[in-house]
Amino acid sequence: MFDALVSNFINYLKNQKRLSIHTCTNYTNDLNQFTHFCSEEFNLKSENINYQHVRQYVSFLIEQKLEPSSVKRKLSAIKSFYKYLQQQGLIKSNPVSKLIAPKMPKKLPVFVGEDEMQLLFNQHINETNFEELRNRLILELLYQCGLRRAELLSLTETNVDINQQQLKVLGKRNKERIIPFSINLKRNLEQYFSVKREQHLNNPLLMITVKNTALSTTKLTKIVNEQLSSVSTLNKKSPHVLRHTFATHLLNNGADINAVKELLGHANLQATQIYTHNTIDKLKKTYKQAHPRSGD
Repeated sequence: MFDALVSNFINYLKNQKRLSIHTCTNYTNDLNQFTHFCSEEFNLKSENINYQHVRQYVSFLIEQKLEPSSVKRKLSAIKSFYKYLQQQGLIKSNPVSKLIAPKMPKKLPVFVGEDEMQLLFNQHINETNFEELRNRLILELLYQCGLRRAELLSLTETNVDINQQQLKVLGKRNKERIIPFSINLKRNLEQYFSVKREQHLNNPLLMITVKNTALSTTKLTKIVNEQLSSVSTLNKKSPHVLRHTFATHLLNNGADINAVKELLGHANLQATQIYTHNTIDKLKKTYKQAHPRSGD
């Protein structure tokens, strides 16, 4: 019974809420872990679970030393599931509606410095080598356009408008947005397409391998890590760090926060405001350097 309910719920998330496959997989795993715990600890089925059982599950997760972000995600999956059951008339009340997730420590976004990014793009590459061109293009698209990893991997050649110098990106919940790009990136894209055709690589996806197959998430992450390691000592060197860097550098150089929000594809301004701390840090530095009494 429970498996069928979860299956229906996941189909609802995919078809109605238009959540990504990755998110739906996480929801499925989180719900299976929760019901397994309740079955083992209390010998209960999903429809008999109450507020106290969920609280004990959260305590169990914390005792397992899970990150607060992981606990919050698992609790979010459970809340969404029971809200769905309630909407479908399968339960009378939601046992987790009033449960508060553990507080998340505020983590500032990690980003690469402007000098380091300049150094990275100053490195010489062989412009007739497909993989070197592709790897440089990965860095350019992540940094110049602020793409998410999944957005980059799903881009096709038809999403690239060379003449208008813009990308059509399909973001979360299938929301489309248009992102402009520079004349330099236009030249790099033209060179990449030329070499791609010369090597008879006809896969419509933008990011592919020399074997004409889709570039994997693992391979993309490895490429970014290796490239950033040549200029940065950051512990974290992921595609998302370049997205953070994109937003931070725009705001530090005077971009309007609402425009940055649209470029990032954020649903609300609050998600974009995490990057403004870097702007404040820059203002403080400028103040200390320029004000006659800043050291008093």
